[in-house]
Amino acid sequence: MEGKGSPLWRDRNFMVFWGSQTLSVAGDSFALIAVPLLVLHVTGSVAQMGLLTGLASAASVAAGVFAGVLADRLDRRRLLIWCDLARMALYGIVPVAWAFGPKIWLLYVVLPAAEAIGMVFQVTYVTVVRNLVEPSRITEANGRLGATSAAAGIGGPLLAGVVAGWAGPTAAIAVNAASFGISALGVVMIRFGQPSAARGVWQAGEAPEGQEDQEARGPWREMLAGARFLWRQPVLRALTVLLSFFIFLTLGLTDVLIYHLKHDLGQPDGAVGAVLAVAGLGTVAGSLLVGPVRRRLGFGASWIGAIAVAGLAVVGLGTSGGVPAVAAAAAVYLGCVSVAGIASMSLRQQVTPDHLLGRVTSAFWTIHFSLGPAGAAVLTWGAQRHGVAAVCLLAGVACLLIALAAFFTPIRQPNPELSGAAG
Repeated sequence: MEGKGSPLWRDRNFMVFWGSQTLSVAGDSFALIAVPLLVLHVTGSVAQMGLLTGLASAASVAAGVFAGVLADRLDRRRLLIWCDLARMALYGIVPVAWAFGPKIWLLYVVLPAAEAIGMVFQVTYVTVVRNLVEPSRITEANGRLGATSAAAGIGGPLLAGVVAGWAGPTAAIAVNAASFGISALGVVMIRFGQPSAARGVWQAGEAPEGQEDQEARGPWREMLAGARFLWRQPVLRALTVLLSFFIFLTLGLTDVLIYHLKHDLGQPDGAVGAVLAVAGLGTVAGSLLVGPVRRRLGFGASWIGAIAVAGLAVVGLGTSGGVPAVAAAAAVYLGCVSVAGIASMSLRQQVTPDHLLGRVTSAFWTIHFSLGPAGAAVLTWGAQRHGVAAVCLLAGVACLLIALAAFFTPIRQPNPELSGAAG
């Protein structure tokens, strides 16, 4: 039952991991602001921003194909460390090279490579949370990690806008590079416990570990093991399909938001950082509320309701004519995405056997991000060609249709982790 066991603040491993990842997210938010600004300053084109976002996302999807196998077969602690060090080196190259003149082509090398490595890190990150805390505290741990990361993300974009306006976007990217070094140091200082078995009756229909490994022998079968698990579970199957369309519709929203503020509203870089910082309050609220909301309303109502309200927020984002209204719409959107995302991730962690968790996470993200690169390119192209209001209206209505479709799937169940494979 949720809430049993020692408080998380007494767990040294979790606290160190929590703190280092929070600082890393704060630094990473600098790149979220700095890279689009760097492209916009040099080219003035939102379409190029969308193209770069799309290529980076495509690299992330490609890495997701094998990220789960790496997380399940290699030492997860070492893998996290090496991923952080590699991203520190990649982002560190940008300010050094930019000192000799703008090099847009370098971003097309660095960002996709960093995103690919980031996918490996994120898949591994999800697998180790369950090795840091008791199964009953998984949702609470995910919520706290999400809330404090978002809180760091509030100050991060605000400071990133200031740094970008004062010293240029490359200085903000340098801060991001340093944050990965802090993250690596934090992982060095912790030890992961023994994997605990996933709970929930879904495991009853799965092959035992030895048999699964025998069946999954060979690189391609190993990579497909996670996808097979997702396909056999009605709720995870429905979530994967619907989230694929949701990501297609929303992956490029950050670029559209920045374009709206800069092009339509004529705001400076500092205002962009301030809006994203205020919007981050939504993620904090969503992360803190997901545990109580899920306990009170159940999984289905929480997830479907969050997607529906997110769709309304996207519509509001496109029709907002002032900075406060844009920030409020973005905060509501991010809060709902946080509730839906943490609930979905916690469900996967609760029901997936540990020896499959990396591959299941990798398959889930690879599949549901597969349409994202095309979506980002289409969304930003549409914003430049037809205006932000039009594309946000279409995207928001489509999100509402996704929420409606979920009512006709097993997602609507209040406790799918306890209901077995029945749809």
